[in-house]
Amino acid sequence: MKKSTLFFMLLFVQFFGFGATDTIQVNSQFLKKKSPIVVVTPQAYTTSGDKHFPVIYFLHGYSGNHRSWVESSPDFQQLVDQYQIIAVCVDGGYDSWYFDSPIEPTYQYESYISKELIPFVDSKFKTKAEPNGRAITGLSMGGHGALYLGTRHPELFGAMASMSGGVDIAPFPNNWNIKSRLGKYEENKAVWEKNAVINQTFTPAQTILIDCGIDDFFIGVNRALHQKLMDNKIPHEYTERPGAHNWKYWSVSVRNHFYFFNAFFSGKK
Repeated sequence: MKKSTLFFMLLFVQFFGFGATDTIQVNSQFLKKKSPIVVVTPQAYTTSGDKHFPVIYFLHGYSGNHRSWVESSPDFQQLVDQYQIIAVCVDGGYDSWYFDSPIEPTYQYESYISKELIPFVDSKFKTKAEPNGRAITGLSMGGHGALYLGTRHPELFGAMASMSGGVDIAPFPNNWNIKSRLGKYEENKAVWEKNAVINQTFTPAQTILIDCGIDDFFIGVNRALHQKLMDNKIPHEYTERPGAHNWKYWSVSVRNHFYFFNAFFSGKK
């Protein structure tokens, strides 16, 4: 009886067990420090031989860190296993907004992610190291970061998404410490406009998903971006759902993002 039970448990682990969650320090010249990431691999990763897996980069929000996704999204590992995708959870600092700060030399997050982090991940893991095998998403500040990096680096990301993203920063000149990264809005309006997602160049070549809760304080700027993309005839998926700016909303939204990116990786989008 005991042998049968042990055999069943081993089978359960083999076919239904979870993959690995690893925290890794990445040396960065652009940030002048080691920056941590969490890499979540599916259960199939260890038994797949030479198979390479698509990657989704996850960006956290203001005041979050590299562990926000795995600690606050209850079925994150299950989704990684279900879709057989590698998830890389980036540390974007407390308030980086994921661009290269023109006034703070240790806050060069666009350069760090595009020039250091992605090559590092591709060298250490069995990734599909091409735009058709790489996507990026994030929430709030990370939603801004995902669309910002996605539009500026189509050679890296074939798909991008945002949930509750701060996709236009100009209406919030005194919030979330953005002025410490770009300077005061009233003195640096051109810099703020240049770095706002809503002013980036979106092209039909990329696959885009945007969603936001109807009770979210960012709903207005998301609607404005949606309208601009429609006016410019840029294909994208846009969703509004009941919800506010919190993990109750994001824990549901992330399931939709996994599904959306899986369709992209499978060639169905």
